[in-house]
Amino acid sequence: MGRERVERIVVSFASTFDAMEAERLCQEAQVPGRIIPLPVEIDSECGLAWAMPPEDGVLASFNAAVEGHLVPEGIHRIML
Repeated sequence: MGRERVERIVVSFASTFDAMEAERLCQEAQVPGRIIPLPVEIDSECGLAWAMPPEDGVLASFNAAVEGHLVPEGIHRIML
């Protein structure tokens, strides 16, 4: 039996540096989430992504944490 899939907001990046910088910024700002391997459903040059709960407040916190530091390549809502 596999684990239950849940909806997540997954943010993709243009580079590994951007993904790691997003992780650092999110940890400092206490944005819930973690770095994951890029899901196959998402097309991106970078093999890493930031996954977080699907609540709008969490997305707003993410955007505030990375604003002025980096621009995400894409923001996706998918089942993981």
